[in-house]
Amino acid sequence: MPTVSVKWQKELYPAVEIDTTQPPYVFKCQLYDLTGVPPERQKIMMKGGLLKDDSDWSKLGVKEGQKLMMMGTADEIVKAPEKGPVFMEDLPEEELAVAVGHSAGLFNLGNTCYMNSTMQCLHSVPELKSALIEYPQSGRSNDLDQSSHLLTVATRDLFSELDKNVKPVAPMQFWMVLRKKYPQFGQQHNGSFMQQDAEECWTQILYTLSQALRSPGSSQSIDTVKGLFGIDLVSRVHCAESGEESLETESIYSLKCHISHEVNHLHEGLKHGLKSELEKASPSLGRSAVYLKDSRINGLPKYLTIQFVRFFWKRESNQKAKILRKVDYPLELDIFDLCSDELRKKLEAPRQMLREEDGRKAGLKLKEKTPPASADNDVKMSDAQGQSNESGESSKAASGEDKKKQLTGVYDLVAVLTHKGRSADSGHYVAWVKQENGKWIQFDDDNPIPQREEDITKLSGGGDWHMAYICMYKARTIDI
Repeated sequence: MPTVSVKWQKELYPAVEIDTTQPPYVFKCQLYDLTGVPPERQKIMMKGGLLKDDSDWSKLGVKEGQKLMMMGTADEIVKAPEKGPVFMEDLPEEELAVAVGHSAGLFNLGNTCYMNSTMQCLHSVPELKSALIEYPQSGRSNDLDQSSHLLTVATRDLFSELDKNVKPVAPMQFWMVLRKKYPQFGQQHNGSFMQQDAEECWTQILYTLSQALRSPGSSQSIDTVKGLFGIDLVSRVHCAESGEESLETESIYSLKCHISHEVNHLHEGLKHGLKSELEKASPSLGRSAVYLKDSRINGLPKYLTIQFVRFFWKRESNQKAKILRKVDYPLELDIFDLCSDELRKKLEAPRQMLREEDGRKAGLKLKEKTPPASADNDVKMSDAQGQSNESGESSKAASGEDKKKQLTGVYDLVAVLTHKGRSADSGHYVAWVKQENGKWIQFDDDNPIPQREEDITKLSGGGDWHMAYICMYKARTIDI
């Protein structure tokens, strides 16, 4: 990578590296970090004229030590007067971020909207940010590879940058580390980085964090990520031909909403997603046979992630195609009927208390009742919680809350990641995130836009507009 010097106003930046495998826009983002001049305001003079966002480095002939000149004005925050009222625009950057009520946007570094939208959604989980803050800068454990460690550190640093800034953040360091850990995100076509699948990015990042935050070098619980996002399933696997039947258990990080001509609502798609057919060897038949797998939720997370299975491989065109069908989803989701009988019993007491609490909030007078569960049952529920997260968080460290907070099976929508376009390998991803103040913000890369809550559920598909690809719900808990 050649190193150049950049002259801007009275400043000289003597050693700025140019990664010629990345578009010039990324170089402009580097200069934005150094000077505060947004990329769209930068005019960079070099031999041959102005540097354009889509210029080809190989044709520019950049040489080691070459001197470039940049023109453009930086963003400045108006300084507050010594006396008098303090207006929002006079606040320091960190205080302004709090006053605005939402964090910063992320610059698109060249088809990186899939990454930006994923990080904005995950950034909205305060318990994940708390766990990352505790993650050590160095001293990783021997069982964690260096690239996973660096990606975890980069995630922590990026979340910190988003929290303290109002101006858009250029996620260059995070992007470089992500591509080193998962090279598929560095694929190029005709010299430009290719669009990638946001769900793949989401899954890979969560997997890395689950490994890093359970390492001995971390002060966090071994189940930090599982306690926040882990879903325990119990499945009945049955072969009608042989009569064989078995029970299987597994832990996953998201539920699938399968889409067909019968599915009009998220709940229907989830039911389809919990049933499947698989072919495997039958010991009694001595050959392969078809088994039916019927799954139920046996352990709930603090944050429930749901993926709409909108993309499939189209053989005739040899590419990923998209199902555009409209599938409605609610602001409040109750998944009680998708749970196992064992889990339903454990949820009954918290759900009864939730109904009574909602009734009181609605101004209803409730008759006095005996408690729905005995003290002994409460103790049993707490004991079960230590083994699995079926009725509450699996670890105090993961939730940051009292162990007596119990899940109810009721969830509230807090983030939606949408895709606009006809193919997973093209189009545009955007994050829609509910803030702590209850307001919704659309994060379209570096442009945060306030939204009305009633418009969030309109992202359900049926055309070429943005449609939900991933929904994240937060558990509604009750104190027991």
